[in-house]
Amino acid sequence: MTTPTTQTTDEAAVQRAVESWNAGDLDAYLAFYADDVRLHGYTPEPMDKPAVRAFYEAFFAAFPGIQIEIHETMAVDGRVSLRFTLSGRHDGAFMGVPATGTSITLPGITVLHLRDGRCVERWSCADMLGLLIQIGAVPPPPA
Repeated sequence: MTTPTTQTTDEAAVQRAVESWNAGDLDAYLAFYADDVRLHGYTPEPMDKPAVRAFYEAFFAAFPGIQIEIHETMAVDGRVSLRFTLSGRHDGAFMGVPATGTSITLPGITVLHLRDGRCVERWSCADMLGLLIQIGAVPPPPA
């Protein structure tokens, strides 16, 4: 028999952030990040809050209406881990690649460190190479 699980406060904060993302409310999504946040994994150096804002503004402009689907969530002691897939359409320039109108999917995993319901540190790994292949920035590997 499986017993129902109760959503932790941290998981609820993450759920609100996901709902903001999927609603296209970038400001509400970014409110999830603490002022002293450090985001690792998308750039060579960790991003601070202004860099996180700039990154997501560019991402939302390149993939307007992009949606996130959460496949798994695990929460322990102020940390929430997620396995997710982003899906949308490349309708704006991204990393120097003009809009292609191509539908994309971007799977990834992230570990969030939370304090008082806000993300203070995030470690992410996403298939950015796969994304660049999908939008034609790099050729696919040979068959």
